Amino acid sequence: MIEADGVLLIDKPTGCTSHDVVDYVRNRFHFKKVGHCGTLDPLATGLLMLVIGKATKIQDLLMAEDKEYAGTMKLGATTDSQDGDGKILEEKPVPELTREQLETAFKKYTGDFYQIPPMVSALKQGGVPLYKLARAGKTVEREPRLVHIGSYIIDDVAMPLIKFRIQCSKGFYVRTYCHDIGQDLGCGAHLVQLSRLKSGNFSLERALSWEQLQKTTDARELLPSLLTLPEVSRLRRR
Repeated sequence: MIEADGVLLIDKPTGCTSHDVVDYVRNRFHFKKVGHCGTLDPLATGLLMLVIGKATKIQDLLMAEDKEYAGTMKLGATTDSQDGDGKILEEKPVPELTREQLETAFKKYTGDFYQIPPMVSALKQGGVPLYKLARAGKTVEREPRLVHIGSYIIDDVAMPLIKFRIQCSKGFYVRTYCHDIGQDLGCGAHLVQLSRLKSGNFSLERALSWEQLQKTTDARELLPSLLTLPEVSRLRRR
């Protein structure tokens, strides 16, 4: 067993959970302590920061960093999970929308505002994850949470799809963002694609792909890709 301390950046593929990646790295390379800095839903891809060994002590600090995402929302339907993995609840025709109307809808959600977390989430109420209550057909009141969007860009519009990028705070639900914009536009919307591009000063540029990770069999081969604690500290201060 090799002792290692640092941060490993992974480009998470779609279809697996953040915990799946943590378990894979822990079991494959026999690290004692492995955690992650911010959950990505199974539908989402992109930057997943794994903390290994002593780096688990700064997990909360790394999780607090702002995030940058690229996503695609689909207008005309709402789902129970607010993303493409959920069951369609309602479908509506998509009206003729001008660029100005879209900009107005997006601009409403900038700066500080309150967001109600989705029922299909890992947040707990009474010790029970909300998604388990949702599976049982229960809906409970969720406390609105103060979130922040520093900037947004509408990259492309090809109705009913809208591609966008945002910089947001910790704990922000991009699928709820899509849902809320869809409600404001009067036709509903849900998230169909999402990729995390950055977390603080950490980006996909140094991330290992899932294919590279699977080809690595020995923990010693992983060490050159591991950001040491001094490197992490310098990146955070940059």
